[in-house]
Amino acid sequence: MRQIILILSFLLATGAQAAPFAKGNAETGGKLHTQSCNGCHADKFNGDGAKIYTRVDRKVKSADQLAQRIGTCNAMLGLNLFPEDELNLGAYLNKTFYKFK
Repeated sequence: MRQIILILSFLLATGAQAAPFAKGNAETGGKLHTQSCNGCHADKFNGDGAKIYTRVDRKVKSADQLAQRIGTCNAMLGLNLFPEDELNLGAYLNKTFYKFK
């Protein structure tokens, strides 16, 4: 887990600071999100998994927090995603919901 967070932190730090997850592929991340994330989120929000990202009291407030949250979900749920998968998820979530700069 710690290794994944370090890798993502490095990727974020070496990438363009103006565009978090710039090296990720949002389209691929969207497919991963549908396969690996949306079902759990939908269960928690009465069928609308997007509410986890759009609710007023959302927990993620920065690109770094988003990267950490993705890594935590991956580790805790045993999703076995590779670091590039996590980066793709970050690109999708940032493009679709968060819009971090």
